[in-house]
Amino acid sequence: MNIALIGASGTIGRRIAEEALRRGHEVTAIMRNPEGLDTEHERLKKHKADVMDPASLEEAIRGHDAVISAFGPSFGQEEELVAAARTIVEGTRRGGVSRLLIVGGAGSLITDSGVPLMETPEFPEEIRTLARAHADAYDLYAQSDLEWTYVSPAAIIEPGKRTGQFRIGMDRLVTDESGASRISAEDYAVALIDELEDPQFIRARFTVAY
Repeated sequence: MNIALIGASGTIGRRIAEEALRRGHEVTAIMRNPEGLDTEHERLKKHKADVMDPASLEEAIRGHDAVISAFGPSFGQEEELVAAARTIVEGTRRGGVSRLLIVGGAGSLITDSGVPLMETPEFPEEIRTLARAHADAYDLYAQSDLEWTYVSPAAIIEPGKRTGQFRIGMDRLVTDESGASRISAEDYAVALIDELEDPQFIRARFTVAY
């Protein structure tokens, strides 16, 4: 499959690229600064484009089978997340691609207490604005006519091991027997590429955790 990957130089984006390449896919890394990705591979291309410019994205995306967005704004620029959602939807549609997978946030997942994770007392205040921006972006993707899938991570996602073993949920936060909600960025990438190869959640959200 020929994949256009937005945000390939980020922590999660890099691992998505690695997982896709591992499975034999072609990957075009779409970035403002292609030099920021030091990965080299015979099936990896780098394309300079502006995620805030639909025309720029349209050119970069055209001819691909699917688009994956791992775009993440800089700290303090959370409003870019919603603006990027609009341009990613428009650029993907104009580029003639219908399949879109989005690296989303966990903040709007519903906890066992019945409220979104981002509204619980223990949720870190410093990332609450980002969580709300993710929720607003999710609403924009959900309103689009694309074949979108929004992939929310566990409450905590960080670099770790690729085990290929995890659990899948929908709109509720997945926790283990101790109440923790974690996933490695590597296993998150496995779950996302699994969905790309064998779609189970077209126009839906799912979440992944141990």
